[in-house]
Amino acid sequence: MPIKGLILVTLLFCSQLKAQEPVTLQLKWTHQFQFAGYYMAKEKGYYKDAGLDVTIREANPKMPDTFTPVALNEAQFGVAHSGILQQRVNGQPFVAMAAILQFSPYCWMVKDSSDIFHPRDFTAKRITEVSRKDGTELLIMLKRSGIDINTLEVFSSEEPAVEAWQQNKLDAMQVYVTNQPYFMTQQGISHRLICPQRYGMDVYGDVLFTSESMLKKHPQTVEKFYQASLKGWRYAMMNMDEAIAVTQQLYAPNKSFHQLAYEAEVLKEYIMPPTTHLGNMSMAKWRLIADYYGIKQSDFDEQKAGFIYKYQESESIQLSWMLIAAIIVSIISIPLYLRLILGKK
Repeated sequence: MPIKGLILVTLLFCSQLKAQEPVTLQLKWTHQFQFAGYYMAKEKGYYKDAGLDVTIREANPKMPDTFTPVALNEAQFGVAHSGILQQRVNGQPFVAMAAILQFSPYCWMVKDSSDIFHPRDFTAKRITEVSRKDGTELLIMLKRSGIDINTLEVFSSEEPAVEAWQQNKLDAMQVYVTNQPYFMTQQGISHRLICPQRYGMDVYGDVLFTSESMLKKHPQTVEKFYQASLKGWRYAMMNMDEAIAVTQQLYAPNKSFHQLAYEAEVLKEYIMPPTTHLGNMSMAKWRLIADYYGIKQSDFDEQKAGFIYKYQESESIQLSWMLIAAIIVSIISIPLYLRLILGKK
């Protein structure tokens, strides 16, 4: 076979070594602008350039659990709230990689006519059941204001919570800052929000995370996913109209452009506040969050070293596919070159 043919075959073979590595990202809710950075990382080819074939999987809104899929390796990455720290202390070896939202996006929504103006006003009020499942910071906010949350009446019914709230069957409903409030505004229903951030609770939201096992076995994969994801988020923030359009066209066709634009405008202040950089996490803030959750500082100290992501290069020598290709081509070419030289003699 001619040298050119051998080289071509070799390069084709080596290209297979650079096959896209499949990984899954488990979202904490259904598709919306909340996850636009990951969409852009995929659609702009950032994941592909990093050698990753990423599946972005939305949550089941009835059971929005991201911890279990990552723990079972059904997904290699997930998006969670600050409760990931409690999970870590409880024995789940999760690693927090980046806080996409620097503040909690969860709030209590009450009607304008309500007598609830402050967390301390929740005494004997009726709240939504979902709050006890994943709205931890909302409950902590109430407890810090002196409310015994065990005495609160929890609304449990097949009837949608939004309808019950509108019919005054419950007093406060847990909401995501960009979702239900948007619909209430569109319907002309006056309301106000009681949010943790306004009452001294500074916690992270939408924390990108992985498992300790994934990090140990595939450190380079984790790093590539981390870098490509942040690149996608930077692009989304710098090109919001495009990110909104991509989100609507490819991921959330059930949402209007106006709705997604509203979500983007609100979340922009959560994602890139002027005081910090994209994805930032600090040990000091996580220590404060531990205090909010009632985690002993000694327990936090035992976990802190492995909890916040830090890339460590694998000790084994990692050869790139281009280097491998060059080595193989050289090995093939040397005897052919010698044959040509000797043939001339």
